[in-house]
Amino acid sequence: MLQKTRLIATLAFTVVTTCSLAHAESCEQIMGSKGLGLNYTTLKSTLLQVVPANSTSTTPNGGLGFPMWLTLVDGSGRVCAVVTSLDGSAKNADVTADIWLGSRIISAQKANTANSFATGKLSLSTANLYAAVQPGGSLYGLQASNPVDALEAYQGRASDFGTQWDPLVGIRIGGVNVFGGGLALYYHGHKVGALGVSGDTSCTDHVVAWKVRNLLGGATVPPFGAFDKMIQDITVDPTTGLITKASASGFGHPTCLNNPTPANDGGSIVH
Repeated sequence: MLQKTRLIATLAFTVVTTCSLAHAESCEQIMGSKGLGLNYTTLKSTLLQVVPANSTSTTPNGGLGFPMWLTLVDGSGRVCAVVTSLDGSAKNADVTADIWLGSRIISAQKANTANSFATGKLSLSTANLYAAVQPGGSLYGLQASNPVDALEAYQGRASDFGTQWDPLVGIRIGGVNVFGGGLALYYHGHKVGALGVSGDTSCTDHVVAWKVRNLLGGATVPPFGAFDKMIQDITVDPTTGLITKASASGFGHPTCLNNPTPANDGGSIVH
């Protein structure tokens, strides 16, 4: 009788667990042709639409007009793909010379953060976290939690960075980043993972992530608390760099060098 009870309990647990896992989007579901189809080629071409290597405008997204890294994670935080906007042309090809190398890991951090702190009810961008983690803020110290796995982050050959064979693919990199560039992905109101973008100013990173998400159709954010736009209500003294006006919203972010204007921010910033 006891063995029968244990068997029933085990089967019940298995069924519940299986049903629960069925709702967690995996890289295979996100990237597969029978799923969302967000494969490496699609991500690369979409990023190049937003950050064209040879644009007639040097700053179509504000900022410095620099190339970008983009990382996609699934609902569990596992890295599905890492792409860049490098196109192989002169001075736009080498991951160790033509793009900020440090931004590769930062883009993965941002993706992990956006995925970790967004749900089906509330969408938070990494930009929304900036004000709350300052000294005295309600989330002070958050940026030091969930550290990046350094052993995983810096392995592999540099020649594979940003390709389909990037060593980050398939691992959970971890990390928390608290400035613009990370956005959760939503399809039909369901969170499936997140994007992280880095390579320029944090404001431009946010703009690029926003435009890419829109082009991929992953912006059906939940109706409750859907304020993952960058809210620029923090004022900084240009001479000292010190904050002169704290965030009124509590979810604010300061402006950046060559700050994106309403004409080129794609509706992603509350100025």
